[in-house]
Order: sequence, then structure tokens, then C-alpha cells
Amino acid sequence: MLSHLSIRNYLLVESVELDFAPGLTVLTGETGAGKSILVDALALALGDRAEGGVVRQGAARAEIAAEFAIDGLAALAAWLEEAGFASDDGALILRRVIDAGGRSRAFINGSAAPLTQLKEAAEFLLDIHGQHAHHALLRPQTQREVLDAYAGALPQAAAVRDAWHAWQGARQRRLDAESHGQARQIEREGLTLAVEELRALGDDLARWDDIQTEHARLAHVTTLLEGSHALIEGLDESESAVSGQLGEMSARLAAMLAVDDSLGEIAALLDSASADIAEAVHALRRYAGQLNLDPERLAELDRLLADMHRLARKHRVQPEALAGLLDQFQARLAELAASDDLDALQAHEDAAWARYQTDAKQLSALRRKAATALSKQVTAAMHELALAGGHLDIVLQPTGEPRAHGQEDIGFLAASHPGLPPGPLGKVASGGELSRISLAIQTALSGVAGVPTLIFDEVDVGIGGSVAEAVGRRLAKLGETRQVLVITHLPQVAARGAQHLRVAKQASGGFVSSNIELLDADTRVEEVARMLGGLKITATTRQHAAEMLAG
Repeated sequence: MLSHLSIRNYLLVESVELDFAPGLTVLTGETGAGKSILVDALALALGDRAEGGVVRQGAARAEIAAEFAIDGLAALAAWLEEAGFASDDGALILRRVIDAGGRSRAFINGSAAPLTQLKEAAEFLLDIHGQHAHHALLRPQTQREVLDAYAGALPQAAAVRDAWHAWQGARQRRLDAESHGQARQIEREGLTLAVEELRALGDDLARWDDIQTEHARLAHVTTLLEGSHALIEGLDESESAVSGQLGEMSARLAAMLAVDDSLGEIAALLDSASADIAEAVHALRRYAGQLNLDPERLAELDRLLADMHRLARKHRVQPEALAGLLDQFQARLAELAASDDLDALQAHEDAAWARYQTDAKQLSALRRKAATALSKQVTAAMHELALAGGHLDIVLQPTGEPRAHGQEDIGFLAASHPGLPPGPLGKVASGGELSRISLAIQTALSGVAGVPTLIFDEVDVGIGGSVAEAVGRRLAKLGETRQVLVITHLPQVAARGAQHLRVAKQASGGFVSSNIELLDADTRVEEVARMLGGLKITATTRQHAAEMLAG
């Protein structure tokens, strides 16, 4: 659950530190005081987009940190472990820093993280139901998602969507093969010829560097032989050979060494030079012995290099890339062969279609079962919310043709009063009625959601009196099993809270700021009395407020 929220320099808030308790927490305040700031700030900590305009005037950056107690959330703990954000103290801290220019940074348990990971973590933690959620409920897509969420069928819906796309892809590949057979044949013939030409080069295709080196050596073998013999003669065979001169010098130095032994290091150097020259002469003789004139091999290499250059120009690549090009051509030929196998393509399409049908039928069964249960649950809640005699029908209408979302469209049909035929929500319900129906659906979803914290942002707009009392009871009941945070303008709802926060504006030093404080028993009576009586609070309104809080 949400245990602590820290907000600094965000919009009208300079600095707020809030601790949260289990159960139902209510947040109240006068219109314009900034009640939704808390929810908006929390949404940023959970990965929503940020803009520089959210930074408080005069501040360099805004910072929001939300701390959650996550004991018992095994799936979240596993996700944190895998992502490298594990904590040993049973707490999770999500933090967001936004500078005045709009750039932001995100952190999970003190480590930098992308926004996508904040959003993934948020899915384990809480749901936010905004004050305009009832408008979204008019969309068929939202109605379908609501039913699937209630049915616990969101993974199955994703499987159906994936199966539909796989089937469509297989079908398109089969159609392409049927309609573009001639073009593929032309491409295949060209690739076959190219592969044959490249294969004709054999293993030499991948030996471009070695072939160039061998060709250069054969082309200059005479020069190499003459140079080798000249070096051998100058080093060891002529009358003035270096080896002979070094020998004479070594003998003279040996005589000098007998007189002055400090010349020993120089003598050693001369001996080493004599040995190195002898080794060089031996290596040159071995090298010269391996050189031979081979005009036939040279001519063969000339032809091979000419062929490689020709094919490289033809395919517009460097000669050393020909081996990789052959692999590409062969892979493409394999693709073409597979795509031209109409029987195999049809079999693949049939298998994909069968998979889609299986997944879609399973999804339909889940939806039918959930539609009955959700209709009954929402209808009962509608009666509790002063829509007695009204009811909600969830209709599954066959699509006529397969769709990515399944084989049926989902429709929410409602009657707000007895005797009225059910119709689409947007046509049969007023704004207040739609808000109550939406609240009934949202609380029904909350009963099956896996997240421990639920936030309702003024979803009780447009209701009052006994209906407001029913809403308060419903939210308090929900707070027995979940942590619930409600932003409300209704005293009947505020009185049901186990914890009460109040937002108020204050001016100081030319700046206007919003402050959020936790109310005690006395200040809570004053706040509920304000909600009941407006600006003028009397003893009667205070008495009424005290009675509501006691009840």
C-alpha cells in the first residue's frame, strides 16, 4: 500500500510530507484549492509524462517521491529482483525529478530507471479512477476492456490479438505467393544464376586476401630471387662479406680484451651480431629455396582475380564481400522456395486460423460468464445508488467476421428507471446517472483487481443526499479490504474516511501555495461542517457534522 508521499515544488505545493494509513482516506478542500494535485503528483511518480510547467514558480526543479509497503506482493518482489531494484526492507520508493525545462529523471529504490519501468511497477501497486472515467465508459473499447478486466481475461484477450495477427500474416503470405508468382520466379532465376557464378569460385571466394598475397609474390618472383641472392652474397659469400669483416673485428677485439677486460660487453655485442647475421643468411637461403617461377599458377591467379573483380562490379560490392553475398543469395532463395510452396503456406494459415478460433472461443466463454456476473453486481450497486429499478445489461454481439479483439463486440446497455428499455449508456443516462453507473462498475472492478491501493478522483460528481451516503458506505466497505484514497466534495463521503486530509490555499510573500494537512477530530468536524454549510458555519452545522462522523 501507499505509505508516504513527498511533494516538493510541484505546481502550487512548496513542500508536503504525507503519511497514509490503510482503509479509506478522504481528501477534501474548497474548489480551486488543488485537491487533484496530490493525484497528479502521484501519477508522475508512477511514470506519467511531465512538462516543465509543473515546476513551482521560482524553483529549479520539482521532486515527487512515493513510498509503498510491498510485503506480500510476491509478483512485484520478483519483478524488482529481475529488474535489479530489489530491497530488503519491504519498501519500494518511486521518485521523479522534473527540472524547469521539462527534462525529468526517474528512480526506483534509489537507482536510475526509465519511465517504462516506473509504469510497470505501478501496475502492481494501484489503480487511479479519474473524475472523467464515466466519459471513457461510453467507448466500446473501454466497455470491452472493463469486461475483460472483470473476467480476469486480459491475458487471454492479448493471446487472441496475437493469434489474429499471426493468422492475418500467414494469410497475407499465402495471397502474396499466389498473386506474385511470376515476379518471384524471375527473382529466383536471377538469384540462381548469381549463386552458380559465385559457387564456381569454390573455396577461393573467401580467400581474397590470401589470393592477393600469393599473386603479388608470383608476379615479382624474379625480383625476389635476385634480391635474396644479392643479400646472401653481401652478408656471407663475397670477399668483403659482412660476416668475414665481423670475424676479423671480433679477433682484434679479443686481443684487446686480453689487455683490458672492461671490453667484455662490447665483445659480447659483436658475437651476438655475428650470430644474428648467420641466422639471417640461413633464413634468406631457405626463403630463396622456396621461390620458384610458376607461370601457370600465376595465370590461374590472374583469371581468378579477374573473375572476382567482375562479379564484385556486377553486384556492386567489394571483392572481399562476395562470400557474404553468396550467403545472402542462398538465404533468399530458401525464402522464395518456402513462399512458393502453396501447400505449406496454406497449412500454416490453417494452423494459425485454428489457433485463433481456439483462443477466441475460450475468450468468449470467459466473457459470457463474466457478463452475467458483472451485470448483476452493477445492477445491485445501481439500486444502492438511488437508481432503483434500473439495470445494466452486457450484450455480446457476434462480429460477423474475426477481429483482433475476438469474435464478439461488447455493449453496455442500461435502463436508469423501471419500465424503460435498455439502451446505450450515452443515450439513456444523464451525466449524474452515468457517473453513478461508472462508480458502480469501478468498484466492481476494484473487487477483482490485484492492486492493493485504489484512488478515486471526484468520481462522485453530480450526486448528493441519500445517494452520497450510499456512495460513502460503498467506498468505506471497499476500504475494509483495500487501501482507498478518495478526493471528494461530498460531506457524506468525507465522513466515512478513516483518515482525512484537507487541501487549502494560502498566500505568503506574493506567492500562492497549496498546503495539505492531516486533520484531527476537532478540525475534521470543522471541515465536514464547512462542506455542509459553506462559508457560514453554525452550531447546527457543527452538530450535524459531528453526528455524521460519529455515525
